[in-house]
Amino acid sequence: MRILIAHDAAAGAGGVESYLAALMPALETRGHDVAFLCTPSRAQEGPTRLDRTTRVFSVDDSGLAPVIDTVRAWRPDVCFSHNMRPLEVEEQLVSVCPVVKMMHGYFGTCVSGQKAHTFPKVQPCSREFGLPCLGLYLPRRCGQLRPALMLGQFGWASRQQRLFPRYAHVVVASHHMSREYARHGVSAERITTAPLFPTTGSTEAVRIPPVEPTVLFLGRMTAIKGGDILVRAAAHASRLLRKPLRLVYAGNGPAESSWRELAMQLEVHATFHGWVAGDARTALLRGASLIALPSLWPEPFGLVGLEAAVHGVPAVAFDVGGIGDWLRDDVNGRLVGEVGSWRGLGAAIAQVLSGPLDLARLGNGAVRVASELTLRLHLQTVEGVLARAAGVAGSYA
Repeated sequence: MRILIAHDAAAGAGGVESYLAALMPALETRGHDVAFLCTPSRAQEGPTRLDRTTRVFSVDDSGLAPVIDTVRAWRPDVCFSHNMRPLEVEEQLVSVCPVVKMMHGYFGTCVSGQKAHTFPKVQPCSREFGLPCLGLYLPRRCGQLRPALMLGQFGWASRQQRLFPRYAHVVVASHHMSREYARHGVSAERITTAPLFPTTGSTEAVRIPPVEPTVLFLGRMTAIKGGDILVRAAAHASRLLRKPLRLVYAGNGPAESSWRELAMQLEVHATFHGWVAGDARTALLRGASLIALPSLWPEPFGLVGLEAAVHGVPAVAFDVGGIGDWLRDDVNGRLVGEVGSWRGLGAAIAQVLSGPLDLARLGNGAVRVASELTLRLHLQTVEGVLARAAGVAGSYA
């Protein structure tokens, strides 16, 4: 097939960039002709570059109309589109070829995109997107306290939702996301769940766990990520275990200073590394006893937990969003049912760290689950969707 990949970045450090950096060369290896359309200039900087393929079209470098003319002349069989803030790009692409859209977040189903309230406490939002959301946005702190921004976000989400019927198909990474888009008007036969895969390499079962129990948090430091809940949970787990444990935070964000202060108040041994990548990231993953995902918002998937599993590191998380698609309770970690409960999260951490045999069993389970969710399996699913959208005969395995 002749496949156009569309994304609103030419380079970056996010999970979508890592995903596409693995997907595009794999599609080329399997015999597909792949081109890449990005919105920013190819001069955009970032650790993961996505313009390595033969044909690259940049909207900022050439202009939207010339890029669309060039894409039309290239005659793609199908477009596989990912994050796209400038919606006018997709509004043009759907007239060129069938567009299969992969939703990596709550685009078109939430004003702010975080699908969570933050006042009076952080909790997932289960509402269907619509005008009533405007009445809750400011009182429930669904985003920033800026009315103009709220209206702009609402307009963008409404415009994104109007594109739903024009997509040939929608791909999501979890069953939770499938249900979310189904209740926003995308019919079940037009949604496919394709679980993500670790982008950090092959599974490694042999690992020497740290002597000091170490719990790793890796991600953006915002209220919806639950880092403060993790500090309280670590203090509770330490009391249950009757020994100290170490918290390691990798990432940054506006909540970092308050998490630091809380750790000092509760006398929790916590270190903060800032953003890490490459070998430094791998070293932190392999040096952890377990990884914690204390997210209070419904994570679309929670890929970082699966990437830790590659190294035999089990996970502890709240059972929210798509996390339950890969985190199987008492197989590769622990799922906590009461979202936001630091006591529940702390008890789960203590259970995992209570003995080397149980920790080893869950670590082996983590490797096993990570080895099941592979790039090959993901490609099989995606290729089938793209082929059906393009009307191309053939089977993919």
